[in-house]
Amino acid sequence: MKHIIKQFFLVAISIGLIGASINLFLAPHHVAAGGVSGIGILVEQAFGINIAITVLVLNVVMLILAFIFLGRAVFIRSFLGSLLLPLSLAVIPEVMLAQDRLLSVIFGSMIFAIGVAILYRIEASSGGTTIPPLIFKKYFNLNTSLGLFLVDSIIVIFNIFVFGVEEFLFAILSLILVALIMNFLETGLKKRKAVMIMSEKKMEDIKAGLLEEVGRGVTVFSVSGGYTGSDKTMLMVILESREYPAVLKMINSYDKHSFVIAYTVSEVHGLGFSYHTIE
Repeated sequence: MKHIIKQFFLVAISIGLIGASINLFLAPHHVAAGGVSGIGILVEQAFGINIAITVLVLNVVMLILAFIFLGRAVFIRSFLGSLLLPLSLAVIPEVMLAQDRLLSVIFGSMIFAIGVAILYRIEASSGGTTIPPLIFKKYFNLNTSLGLFLVDSIIVIFNIFVFGVEEFLFAILSLILVALIMNFLETGLKKRKAVMIMSEKKMEDIKAGLLEEVGRGVTVFSVSGGYTGSDKTMLMVILESREYPAVLKMINSYDKHSFVIAYTVSEVHGLGFSYHTIE
């Protein structure tokens, strides 16, 4: 029950963010950047039908298709978000919060991406146009990312006919911003430094320093030199980015001629880096 309440709360928050991004930033400036909300913006302009009604009808249709073609699991994951999204659009007034269109597209896309990223994180969905790509994947083996791109592209192209070329370009900008921000939220916030260390004479001292002074676990590899063929030892340690300068200074204090390779890894899970398991 506690897990269900938490899931409901997160879905409600994320759907609220998506609704706010549409009604406060994108819709008032006639930017239909894909999804059922994009269709709703286009239909409202063309036929005067409220966005929430269009989204509700489309989401119900997509839920039926999900139940028929994708099964109960996908239907359940999409059900709550599909009904909450039109509710969110109906409750949040459509107000032009910022007069500058570019500013509205940037902030609207940011808020939209955060909302969708939360849904992805908890394996939930707002339904809508996320359903057809899953059907295409199941029956035609079409990549879901490509399927979603094709669906959103068709919606974005209709900006030209309903609003004009300028709105079409802003819709493309919004799609790009959402993709970039979501990618950053999924990987950028969890980036760490992986450091590989080799030393001819001070390897044990460096390993002890990493274990005792830094408090990070160390992995020891047995390697051999490509030119000499001699056996060597290499250390690997995963660090927070802020820890790297101090660790590099510590390594140099033991051996200024040590060989160090540092590179960025997108995500790390485990003791000392993640505080809960991925559910």
